[in-house]
Amino acid sequence: MKPIKVLIDEPKIKERIKQLAKQIEQDYGEEEITFICILKGAVYFAIDLSKEITKNVVTLDFMKVSSYGNGFQTTGNINVTIDHSTNIENKHVIIVEDIIDSGYTLNYLYDYLQAKKPKSLKICTLLDKVERREKPIKVDYTGFEIENKFVVGYGLDYEDKYRNLPYVGWVEV
Repeated sequence: MKPIKVLIDEPKIKERIKQLAKQIEQDYGEEEITFICILKGAVYFAIDLSKEITKNVVTLDFMKVSSYGNGFQTTGNINVTIDHSTNIENKHVIIVEDIIDSGYTLNYLYDYLQAKKPKSLKICTLLDKVERREKPIKVDYTGFEIENKFVVGYGLDYEDKYRNLPYVGWVEV
């Protein structure tokens, strides 16, 4: 793999997470919120975001949903390998994702969770590649819109490596 170039540094990520947390607190008042964190990539983001929310009780659950395998492009085939364990019926649910590009995974996941009758269902993503969108997705909370670059760090990986970088970097492919 070629050298990693910093796209969004750690201070910018931390500041944006604080802003997103305030927006979520405003939207939900003192209502309890259930985060469904999409593994593995969103775990850093979900935990940091939940720590910044102080006015709400936040329940954290996990799902593992993928359409990538080990490549740079989505396969379009959605694979759920770990399902959430929390009953979300009549609860405020926020899907917490690391990155949205084609929209296939989130489109599937939104419909899948909506069928479980939550009180509300929203999407929060750290990164959004709007120009890559093939399936329409309403993203309620966006950390950063980015151009079509292959990114790693802050939970995002290449072949399960580079997740631990404290920033989001990009790689020429």
